Amino acid sequence: MNPNRLLAAIAGAIVLVYVLSSSIFILDQRKFAVVFAFGQIVRVIEQPGLQVKLPAPFENIRFFDRRILTIDTPEAERYITAEKKNLLVDSYVKWRIVDPRKFFVSFKGDERLAQDRLSQLIRSALNEEFTKRTVREIISEQREEVMQGIRKKVASDAADIGVEIVDVRLKRIDLLAEISDSVYRRMEAERKQVANELRSTGAAESDKTRANAERQRDTILAEAYRDAQKIKGAGDAKATALYAEAFGRDAQFAQFYQSLQAYRSSFKDKKDVMVIEPNNEFFKFLNKKN
Repeated sequence: MNPNRLLAAIAGAIVLVYVLSSSIFILDQRKFAVVFAFGQIVRVIEQPGLQVKLPAPFENIRFFDRRILTIDTPEAERYITAEKKNLLVDSYVKWRIVDPRKFFVSFKGDERLAQDRLSQLIRSALNEEFTKRTVREIISEQREEVMQGIRKKVASDAADIGVEIVDVRLKRIDLLAEISDSVYRRMEAERKQVANELRSTGAAESDKTRANAERQRDTILAEAYRDAQKIKGAGDAKATALYAEAFGRDAQFAQFYQSLQAYRSSFKDKKDVMVIEPNNEFFKFLNKKN
């Protein structure tokens, strides 16, 4: 075989291999592929799998991570509240690239520059949220509102640079040593005030309940006494009627019965003593022999 032809065939094979290797690539599902032609973005490929492009130098390619990334502040940063109190805040941000074209134009594809820019946006939003709230609101009552407000404030600026803010979290909020004691004392005083108010309210409710119960008791006793007197009066009236009827039939029996009642009242105690004559009118029924 002619050596020149052999060399030409080898050179053609090398060129073919080069063309194929620079024209075919596999896109990982965790990546974006941005295709450039002479320094200009031609297209963005998002579909994972086998892809085709023109060989270099006609088209070049760069890959960008499409996963959720994290910006974690290495040290706690200082912020001022509405009370002019200093707080040390440790936070982190979850973000991802959603528009590779804008991302490349904004940062030339450098993730470190993007993280620096996002950190500035987050710090500005945190400062704005903290200056509107007190320490108590930030720590307990409105912590979730603070994080939602930060996401909303940063979302627009992040979208302009091809980035989405997935989440913002406050890991730790600390008071500076020089103000911790005063804040704790104030919080303790507030808790004591609330406790005293609750005790006063409870005592007032207790007195009110007790007075109501006593009023109901008095009403029930009065009504019961009234009903008892009515029943007693009705019984006495009926007894009087029966006595009157019985006494009306036999006057001598009536005298005898009244004398027995008088004896019972006079001698109901063994210590009772009466000094009268035996033939006194009082004992006339006792002196009768038949």
